[in-house]
Amino acid sequence: MNSDISPLIVEKAPLILAEIQKAQSILLHCHPSPDPDSVGSVLATKCALQSMGKKVTVIKGDSDIPGAFMHFPGASEIVSKNFFEIDPSDYDLFLILDSGSIEQVSRLAPFPTPFPIPTIVIDHHASNKGYGSLVNLVEPSYPATAQVLYDLFTLWNVTMTHDIAANLFMGIYTDTGGFKYTGTTPKTLSIASALIAYLPDFTGLISRMENSNKPEDIAFRALALSSVETFLGGKLALAIVPLEKLVEKNIPVEFAHANAVSSTMRSVEQWLVTGTLIEVAPGLIKLSFRSKDGEQFDVSKLTVALGGGGHKAAAGASMTMSLEEAKALVVSKAKELYNL
Repeated sequence: MNSDISPLIVEKAPLILAEIQKAQSILLHCHPSPDPDSVGSVLATKCALQSMGKKVTVIKGDSDIPGAFMHFPGASEIVSKNFFEIDPSDYDLFLILDSGSIEQVSRLAPFPTPFPIPTIVIDHHASNKGYGSLVNLVEPSYPATAQVLYDLFTLWNVTMTHDIAANLFMGIYTDTGGFKYTGTTPKTLSIASALIAYLPDFTGLISRMENSNKPEDIAFRALALSSVETFLGGKLALAIVPLEKLVEKNIPVEFAHANAVSSTMRSVEQWLVTGTLIEVAPGLIKLSFRSKDGEQFDVSKLTVALGGGGHKAAAGASMTMSLEEAKALVVSKAKELYNL
């Protein structure tokens, strides 16, 4: 399988390993509103680095780790701090994983310039321009950062373990939509097969993640789906949820998961691009978009235009403006980008 590794990864792997070998204390983080590729990637990397004798700290970043991911091996050891609550001088290397821009390290405040810790960026988002100070490895042909890491670990001769395999598998499984999204390749399935050889419990890992909803999760989805509006000849569908409706229905903001709603909406045949706009605080809007055809309707282009990023078929952003202004801007940008 080594011959199938991206030439870019082959080129960058020894450069990254050389910096890791020089470091003693290494920092990892989860991006805001972390998904399993973020959480799984950092936990797998922590295990790999510890096997090299390194001191490794994983911080949760801006957001709490969702309860649905807390059974991932090592999740209970994630430190409940964001980047601005640590002392950068405690670390001599920061590995930034699955974060398409510096805002995906933290959105709480602007970052100091120059960055206070030497950084390496490892990612697969096409929108990532490479902001690491030492090495940037961005391989958008891979469907998940966890798959990039699998190849890096192979080149570094990291011994595979149950915990590394579990975290990499969950990152790959979810970022491919259960192997349904564009970008999933025969190699992706071969890697997944190799990983589950270490995971007699892999179906349980998936089941615990996918069956961990609370009543508030279902209440939010019902509210969001009841608010759907269509635009551009019925090809763009948006679920638009104002803060006052969350308050009225007694739904805490932490249960307002936009991505789940957008994915459900994508199942409607006529809706080619779907999105969820949630007012999580006065004037603060969180957005999630999905596309049936990421090549024709690349939603990462839409979110980049709105200040975010992501994948061709799944992307997100945050905006500071009123909900009505956000809706109007989304419709305008979608019309412009997709000629709808």
